[in-house]
Amino acid sequence: MSTTALPNDRGVEVRLSFLQSRLHLDGLLLTALLAVTAFGVAVLYSAFGEDWAQTQQHLIRVSIGFLALLLCAQVPPRTLQRWAPWAFAGGLGLLLLVEALGLVAQGAQSWLDLGVTQFQPSEIMKLALPLMVAWLLADQELPPRPRQVLLALGIIGAPAALIALQPDLGTAVLVTASGLFVLFLAGLGWRWILGGLALAGATAPLLWFFVMRDYQRERVLTFLHPESEPLGAGYHLIQSKIALGSGGLFGKGWLNGSQAHLEFIPERHTDFVLAVVGEEFGLIGIAQLLAAYLLIVGRGLYIAAVAQDNFGRLLAGGIALTFFAYVLINAGMVSGLLPVVGLPLPLVSYGGSSLVTIMVGFGMLMAIHTHRRLWS
Repeated sequence: MSTTALPNDRGVEVRLSFLQSRLHLDGLLLTALLAVTAFGVAVLYSAFGEDWAQTQQHLIRVSIGFLALLLCAQVPPRTLQRWAPWAFAGGLGLLLLVEALGLVAQGAQSWLDLGVTQFQPSEIMKLALPLMVAWLLADQELPPRPRQVLLALGIIGAPAALIALQPDLGTAVLVTASGLFVLFLAGLGWRWILGGLALAGATAPLLWFFVMRDYQRERVLTFLHPESEPLGAGYHLIQSKIALGSGGLFGKGWLNGSQAHLEFIPERHTDFVLAVVGEEFGLIGIAQLLAAYLLIVGRGLYIAAVAQDNFGRLLAGGIALTFFAYVLINAGMVSGLLPVVGLPLPLVSYGGSSLVTIMVGFGMLMAIHTHRRLWS
């Protein structure tokens, strides 16, 4: 038996070597991404009411996303480091352009129309910001000194403020987190962390009365008491909880979700797609999906741990933790543990800009890992 297994083992080693040395792809991470994305296609097919035309549109976007991953994986980390300031400046410029010429969709002025397609420049900042903060701290002595921390906070605050003004609070939170994760991985002291939490608590009343808009305050109140408006602001959350509860332990089965197919779940193919997963695949299905997400995050953190320099370590860790925050916020939102902020479930929800951005980020992760022996 050992003699027949040996050629198979060697074959696996050759394939893994080819993936890493020729295509610059990490086999384990790629497999996990493919598995979650394929599961997402099946869930969306059900959420679309078995509409194959819409599912095909999503498959096209998935293909574009994986192509972007493949292309970004070929870019050496040194090149990413050199491009970081330009990527940040370009993203900031596009955010300013949105303020002047952006399209309004679902109450937020966050889209640019390129004629052939529309996209959200805020998605670029989910990668450009951690790139910039990692670039800032890469050649500095760590942990960062107060001057470097203040400069990094200024870099984080500028795009976050522009995105919040659109207003797109969910993306602003995620973009802010992507920069703060890099600072945290750089060894930010607990005094800074506790001071930041204290400042956030002190300014919360000012944000509530003078910055947040009426619908944003309504979302927070609905999060606390969704039953107060069962047919209004609380409808999304109530229906989501019903779908999750009706799925039980094993779910009703693929294509058998009544809440989804009878269109009780709003935004069932975007922000609330996890409710469809819970109804059709149950608690076990959600647990397996979350386990796959943890595998992806864990692999990303491993890549960060074995990176050759500070830039690769900070960028890889920042991308992995931002992806974790993405999943955590959406899952908390759908289950009623967090206010509704309008963030899709990564790799599963329908959407083009978000999916491509996520794939570009994982392409950078793979580049950091597979190019490490080629650096001079």
